[in-house]
Amino acid sequence: MLKIYGIKNCDSVRKAIKYLKSHEIAYEFIDFRETPVDQNTIASWLKHTDIKTLFNTRGTTYRTLKLKELSLSDEDKQLWLAKENMLIKRPVIELDNKLIVGYNESQYLETIH
Repeated sequence: MLKIYGIKNCDSVRKAIKYLKSHEIAYEFIDFRETPVDQNTIASWLKHTDIKTLFNTRGTTYRTLKLKELSLSDEDKQLWLAKENMLIKRPVIELDNKLIVGYNESQYLETIH
């Protein structure tokens, strides 16, 4: 079954859920705030995408934590993702052995249908 990770009040997550519902695609929603994602999950995601795609440098959390000033390595970024899930670009969709990061309707059409 398709899994969608994110937070309920994120616009991109809401758009993705609306898309899935409108296409009658069953899904399981995992809220980062209720069920934090661990290091192992992030490591498995990074087998299907790169750290630049997964690590959200445009969000409030990134700016609040002043991570830009730290010049993080990819390994550091991976540790930060596990420690602070709000740094993960949303939504993250897992389906079979595929991963989609962010809201991308054309990629949804290509991968999910």
